[in-house]
Amino acid sequence: MSDLYQKLETCLASVRKRTDFKPEVALILGSGLGDYADEIQIETTIDYTEIEGFPTSTVAGHKGRFVFGYVKNVPVVIMQGRVHYYEGYPMTDVVLPTRLMGMMGAKKLFLTNAAGGVKPRNFKPGDFMMITDHITTGIPSPLIGPNIEELGSRFPDMSEVYSRRLREVIRASAEKCGIGLQEGVYVQFTGPAYETPAEVRMAAIWGGDAVGMSTACEAMAARHMGIEVCGISCITNMAAGISKQELNHKEVQETADRVAKSFKKLVTEIIAGM
Repeated sequence: MSDLYQKLETCLASVRKRTDFKPEVALILGSGLGDYADEIQIETTIDYTEIEGFPTSTVAGHKGRFVFGYVKNVPVVIMQGRVHYYEGYPMTDVVLPTRLMGMMGAKKLFLTNAAGGVKPRNFKPGDFMMITDHITTGIPSPLIGPNIEELGSRFPDMSEVYSRRLREVIRASAEKCGIGLQEGVYVQFTGPAYETPAEVRMAAIWGGDAVGMSTACEAMAARHMGIEVCGISCITNMAAGISKQELNHKEVQETADRVAKSFKKLVTEIIAGM
């Protein structure tokens, strides 16, 4: 058994001392979106600090806890705040929560984030973008190093990271809710600095539609485990060089707050349709 898997087993044992709840769906809430977890039918919560060996989020607006409960009778575990690579953690710690939720029993992972729009003709702040694919060239792969055989194969297929089936669920849910939905490719960079205009132009040349500092590494780790993945970005700002304004985290949170009601409605409908 590898040291990484032993660490996961230790975290799981800490969780199981507090709850035997088995989720079907894991949901990670991005910047400005964390309040959604407060409105579900909550069974129990566990602060990250209560879990032995678990990395803790240091980002403003991230509460830092697991919320266990039900969304329209679907058992879910929600990360109310994620861990980012830019906080100084190794990538294996960044994706540890994702792997842990899979070990708790989750078979589906729903990822959300706040992102910068790369193509002004396609996006405006407040739009929702369903992630159809991602680019991780700007970050280390979470699968680098000895393979954790207990989780998945050495060379996992990534030809369909974001499930076609769940993408259809998202499209149908958005239509049912009367919510506009964009689609595109998400590019993850390391952060914590916002991308330069040149980096944003590069992301567009690569085929990216939105940029951010999370999500893609979590999706990769989940697919390694065979978990079905889907994701939505809230376009909270236009990326550097697209917008004439300086970028700041306050703008991200303000935009996320503005569209929170629509976001919550959409997420609930998607989870119910999974």
